[in-house]
Amino acid sequence: MPEPPYVGDGPPTYDAEPAALPAADPDHLDHLVPDTVLDGGSHGSLTLRAVSLRGDSARFRGEPRRDALLTARFGTGQDAVVLVAAATGARSATEAHRAAAEACGRIARAVGRSQPRLAGDLRDGRRAELASGLRRLTDHVLGRLRARAAELGVGPEAYTASLRCLLLPADPACATRVFFGVGDGGLHRLRDGTWQDLEPRPGEHGDARPDAVADAGGRAPVDLGIAVPPGPWEPAVEPVRAPFRFRASVGRPGDVLLLSTAGLAAPLREEPAFAARLGARWGEGPAPGLDGFLADARLRVEGYADDRTAAAVWEA
Repeated sequence: MPEPPYVGDGPPTYDAEPAALPAADPDHLDHLVPDTVLDGGSHGSLTLRAVSLRGDSARFRGEPRRDALLTARFGTGQDAVVLVAAATGARSATEAHRAAAEACGRIARAVGRSQPRLAGDLRDGRRAELASGLRRLTDHVLGRLRARAAELGVGPEAYTASLRCLLLPADPACATRVFFGVGDGGLHRLRDGTWQDLEPRPGEHGDARPDAVADAGGRAPVDLGIAVPPGPWEPAVEPVRAPFRFRASVGRPGDVLLLSTAGLAAPLREEPAFAARLGARWGEGPAPGLDGFLADARLRVEGYADDRTAAAVWEA
């Protein structure tokens, strides 16, 4: 099999294929993390491709993938919503992979339980309500990670994760696309052959360009089913400390919206040849198949050896 392609003057230092497997505990085999996960689907006008890869350095050292990826559809028909959650555990933390997986799982459960309300807010373009409710949800998720760190007897920085999500309506008549989360990573859009960096600044609630979803007032924030304050059997949850990021935009035919963790966002921003290669691959024609998307995500460049997680949405 040929070696995966690379950009730059030469191939990266590490081997292209996995080396050592992570160490396993026979009493906790559910903690094992596969080297690669790959997923995708089509709903309405959207085609989704998602992948999470163990980085070259982790493969060489036999460390588990710190990135986690979860894709899920909640509901049926035009009321369904699709969630993509990507998380990265803290570097050098022994429980990094578990914290990332827990963050994805908790956000997915909360979104799934609130699917009817969220679908309505997406359809009606209620950006203010979405921003308020999703921030509250994210606060709760990361607060639960801090509570879990206390249970494990470690500092909060040892059991935490960045968390970046896409919330997408399955209704083909609704072009609203919502990003929310905290922590490092990237949000990019490929439009007319050019990459646009859509990463919102902390506190910036929405897309200020003309294709933004209009605010709509007159409704209470999304009810996410989270009791405040917590019951007496639950530890108190502090507000999230990391800046919350939110952007709502409108997809156009031919757009590709890309959510990524820092491992892929960094070379996309910093290496023009890397960005150009992905732009050429994804900028024309339909979405690639799962195997093609995996091959694209494996494009190598020297100096970038972290885990990579990417979810791309093609607009029909």
